[in-house]
Formats: sequence, C-alpha cells, structure tokens
Amino acid sequence: MKYKKWTLTQKLEIITASEDMGIVEACRKYGVSTGSLYSWKKKFEHKGEAGLKVTYDTKSKELKEAEEENRILRKLLSNKEIELEVQRELLKKKFGTSDPRKI
Repeated sequence: MKYKKWTLTQKLEIITASEDMGIVEACRKYGVSTGSLYSWKKKFEHKGEAGLKVTYDTKSKELKEAEEENRILRKLLSNKEIELEVQRELLKKKFGTSDPRKI
C-alpha cells in the first residue's frame, strides 16, 4: 500500500466528516485507516490545527552540508590524534624516555 500525505485541510475535512457520518464510514469514504484518524483527532483535540500541520525535515540544505563537513573534519582530527599517539609511543621506545617532549 502506498503512503499518502494528507494536507491540513484534508485532515480537517475528514475529521469533521467522521463526526457527522461516523469513524468507519469516513475512513472508508476517504481511504484513511482508523488508526490515522484517531491519531489526527487526538492531536486536534490537544493542539488544535497546529497539531495537524505537516512537519517535514526542517533542516536546511546548508545546515545538512555543514553537519556533514563537521562529521568529516572530526573523523580526520581523530585519525590525526591516533597517528600522533603512535608516534609518541615509537619515540618512547626508541629513546627510552617517558616524556617525548623532553627530547
């Protein structure tokens, strides 16, 4: 079954129709599951129309790109830190000192 996106006005229309003709009949007429309709009614009762508004991913393209760049830079930094730690350990073994910065 294909997922359908309902607009705010469609949801309000279906809710009012369900109050007039009943839940089951409204669901059959509009092709909505009873679970969706009950969920919409609950949201509408608690938050009004704001509860029924369609909420998609609100992150902008620039923010997503910045987060991806941040993830890549963190990975590079952690790799560099590991590399430096390995070099410190090798210097300890080579010169027999506990603190390679004293060299």
